[in-house]
Amino acid sequence: MDEKKGTPATRAKNKYNAANYDRLYPYAPKGRKEVYEAAATKAGYSLNEYIIKSIEEKIERDENKCNKKEPQE
Repeated sequence: MDEKKGTPATRAKNKYNAANYDRLYPYAPKGRKEVYEAAATKAGYSLNEYIIKSIEEKIERDENKCNKKEPQE
């Protein structure tokens, strides 16, 4: 039999998430998750928001750093 798992609402949410989000699975050393969660909470973000914001800020800094390099003559 073709048994569907979850309620229709859960299936709809899963379908939406699959279509609109990429999943990342970062691994952190034991004990660091608590440090990251505390920093996120202190900053007023969820852990996910904090991680995404941190990555975006790092990308921006790296791009600015590359753009500021003096052209070689």
